[in-house]
Amino acid sequence: MIHSATKSGVTMDQQYLAALARSAGLEKALAEFPDDVAAAAAQALDTAGAVQFPTDPAVEPWPPMQAGIGL
Repeated sequence: MIHSATKSGVTMDQQYLAALARSAGLEKALAEFPDDVAAAAAQALDTAGAVQFPTDPAVEPWPPMQAGIGL
């Protein structure tokens, strides 16, 4: 198990958390606010499975970008 809820918040494998923080460029945030970084990582891991990917490769999740005059 990578993470679990406890009374004081979220616990996560510290090596895994450090690797996630390094890959996201959050080493300083992890050093200063380890509980916050762990909670954010746990929330991201929990909701990652809820993302729906299109089954048809031709379908775009948003309208295609078009050149224009701007605002």
